[in-house]
Amino acid sequence: MKILPIENIREADAYTIKHEPIADIDLMERAATQLFEWISREIDSSHPVKTFCGLGNNGGDGFAVSRMLANAGYKVIVFVVCYSDKMSPSCKTNYERIKNTKNATIIKLYENDEQPGLEKNDIIIDAIFGSGLKRPVKGFIATVIDNINKSRASVISIDAPSGFFCDTTNTTNDGAIIEANATLTFQFPKYGFLFPENENFAGNWQVLPIGLHPDFINDVKVDSFLIESSEPIGIRKMRTKFSHKGTYGHGLLISGGYGKMGAAVLGSKAALRAGAGLITTHIPAKGYTILQTSVPEAMVSIDIDERIFSEVPDLSKYNTIAVGPGIGTDKQTAKALKLLIQNTDIPIIFDADAINILAENKTWISFIPQNSIFTPHPKEFERLIGKSSDDFERNKMQREFSIKHNCFVILKGAHTAITTPAGNCYFNTTGNPGMATGGSGDVLTGILLGLLAQGYSPFETSLLGVYIHGLAGDIVVDNMGYEALIAGDIIANIGGAYKLLDK
Repeated sequence: MKILPIENIREADAYTIKHEPIADIDLMERAATQLFEWISREIDSSHPVKTFCGLGNNGGDGFAVSRMLANAGYKVIVFVVCYSDKMSPSCKTNYERIKNTKNATIIKLYENDEQPGLEKNDIIIDAIFGSGLKRPVKGFIATVIDNINKSRASVISIDAPSGFFCDTTNTTNDGAIIEANATLTFQFPKYGFLFPENENFAGNWQVLPIGLHPDFINDVKVDSFLIESSEPIGIRKMRTKFSHKGTYGHGLLISGGYGKMGAAVLGSKAALRAGAGLITTHIPAKGYTILQTSVPEAMVSIDIDERIFSEVPDLSKYNTIAVGPGIGTDKQTAKALKLLIQNTDIPIIFDADAINILAENKTWISFIPQNSIFTPHPKEFERLIGKSSDDFERNKMQREFSIKHNCFVILKGAHTAITTPAGNCYFNTTGNPGMATGGSGDVLTGILLGLLAQGYSPFETSLLGVYIHGLAGDIVVDNMGYEALIAGDIIANIGGAYKLLDK
């Protein structure tokens, strides 16, 4: 799914109105119907609904959905936030439509009025401002927003929380911003919803289709995308009848160190579960018994050093390589990593301590094989690429790094962000907070290795690997909840994730 800047969304609205064709008021009615269907499905009519409407088209959406809820038996109070004496034409039309609606009470709210009381059982619909806001909200409207935020009621924002900047950071936004429990946004996710800094504003957001014209959507050029199930399904390769283990590649995992052999075990198991034909794991000598016992399906390459990764094995028999989980940052390990980079031209998956070593030796990055994949968590990203003032700047830095070094960067977290050598960014939609547990990243590295070994391109590997990793974690949570999830559970459900893709 494309993520459109606000300017493009306005163009999509205008294009739809002109080429469908459809009147603006009817497009608003279509959007309000989607809002009504979601709210009436999720919230029963025992809850009083209190809608705060502005005077633009977002307010018009609020008037329209309030009318529909009132007609469905909900008790609705609509507060008209009168910051001006003018309404947009479609807003005014829907204001006139609701005035005589049964079960709906209209109250105009002016600057010097006492703020309305809000109860815990209330459902508040925020329809003051939409997604196009560019200036901080101050004064009278800020007082209204602050009153909503101080209440214990559940808040649903229409399209975007009022006061929220969609395409730029809110860390420097000194105005009032609605803190929504849920945001019902139209047709496309907003760019700002994908970043941790905005979690308290957007809440659990949902994209509601409103039938914007497909020609515009297909033709508009963007550089940000949300990964939906259709993309991984389209990437998925099906096995053929006469294939054999050699058909699905031979991956090398360089992993593990004294006290951290679990990383090698998890990565090896995940690579095999992801479908690699063969996996060889290069480990320090002291880890031999651990790996052979824990993962008998993997072959073992033994380092001359008992405790660390210190030498590069013969690379000629491998079609892909992953390095980093649990290897530490010993000087000899760093030298071995440098030799690895110098002695292969196939893409390498860099994770964990491999990233930390490169962060201390940044001149080596220019020599990494093209289309390599980096999988940092936020702190590793900071060490490798640099500090940022906010999530928007960090995403910009991530894209620039991918372009400069012709590589893929997978920044792990909620909505894991994948940047490409073309400067595009793909945000993941699977995964959950239960996956914030030791070893989860080692599992992702193994999945990526297993996919790359099978012949998936680095781009396909990144998208499919991140999606499957999160989907397997979601299966675990459905059965066990967040707290009980451990990395091994993700591996155990990789097969289940594949089966869901096959449905």
